[in-house]
Amino acid sequence: MDLPAGSAKMARMNTPRRHFLAAGSAFAGATLLAALQPAQAQTAEPSAPATEARAGPLPAIGAPLALPEAPLLDGGVFRPAQAEGRVLVLYWWASTCPFCALQSPEMQKLWDAQRSRPNGLLMLTLSIDRKREDAVAYLQKKGYTFPAAYVTPDIHRVLPKPRGLPITVVRGRDGRVLQAERGQLFPEDVQALARWVA
Repeated sequence: MDLPAGSAKMARMNTPRRHFLAAGSAFAGATLLAALQPAQAQTAEPSAPATEARAGPLPAIGAPLALPEAPLLDGGVFRPAQAEGRVLVLYWWASTCPFCALQSPEMQKLWDAQRSRPNGLLMLTLSIDRKREDAVAYLQKKGYTFPAAYVTPDIHRVLPKPRGLPITVVRGRDGRVLQAERGQLFPEDVQALARWVA
């Protein structure tokens, strides 16, 4: 079936847009990480360059995804048992990532819409900032309340960060990957993550 001329044009425009953003995100992340590289040896905490150096591919759809116990930046603790039989959205971000700055407000909206629902989405966001204090200050400044942890070597061992930023992964009720995205998601893409609990 032939698409109307306008629809065909939009289809051509929308497909490269996501790829362009993902490529731009990877380039910006690599540039930032290269600039921060000399500071890596000055801290015992895992810096963004150290985390990115150990980064791997996106997890495969259908692959089992183990979860770590993660101390939250607000003082709580995320425990893997919380996600048993629930859909969990994992979101890697950094306060210095321009693409995360555009996606994080949408993640907060998703969290606000889901957190009080008995079977709504769970969320665990993972900061790869150079310092834990930078992540805490950023969350407070922006007023973000989604559950956030700071990536430590222990967390990274269990749940390796895929290459790039931001990274969004949806883990299903059975503990397997339902969706994995590298690069900024548009507002409608973030809101569409709720479909996994429908």
